[in-house]
Amino acid sequence: MNKIKKIFKHDHSDKGTAASSSTASSSQYAAPPTQSNYAAAPAQSNYSSTQPTTQSSASSAVDPAHASGVLLTTNYGPITIALYKDQVPKTTRNFATLCATHKYDNVIFHRIIPGFMIQGGDPTGTGTGGKSIYGGKFEDEFDSSLTHSAKGVLSMANSGPNTNGSQFFITLGPTPHLNGKHTVFGQVVDGMEVVDAIGSVRTGEQDRPVKEVMILKAEVF
Repeated sequence: MNKIKKIFKHDHSDKGTAASSSTASSSQYAAPPTQSNYAAAPAQSNYSSTQPTTQSSASSAVDPAHASGVLLTTNYGPITIALYKDQVPKTTRNFATLCATHKYDNVIFHRIIPGFMIQGGDPTGTGTGGKSIYGGKFEDEFDSSLTHSAKGVLSMANSGPNTNGSQFFITLGPTPHLNGKHTVFGQVVDGMEVVDAIGSVRTGEQDRPVKEVMILKAEVF
């Protein structure tokens, strides 16, 4: 119950201050979260249905279409995220259904840029894979009240307009240059220290973490 109560504590009133913060690294402006950073895209077989997954196939008693939040249990600790299901229902349904049907279990965060964001949600682990519950890519959903104004914002990675799949990222600071380009659909409400710890992991080529960072289990509530 405490997690559910926390969901509605996110306040948008600090957007103006957050957007002018210098927390985010200057590297954020060079490489936005994309799904096409790597040359070869392996065949994707995790998502075979061309229709949205129904409640009968979900592992949770909560209907993903009405989920208020998700709990991502990582090998660095738990992260609780509130979902903006009223403002961006198609995007939140996609994410919650993928969580409820275990598509994110044992999936790594394949790209980490300190001060900018952590990116995951690709079952191939390459940065090029992943499909939505709608059978492929789906369109952006933008709401003027939802912006990349602070750390802990959950947003969709893409390879251009209307190319949302399963990949997502969580910001490590304000990234206002991504507004209108990536769909914001959630906010970390508990476990930001875990996100920060993941954001500090040492990385190698293509911003890949040297040590594996993994979502062990994803649940909806």
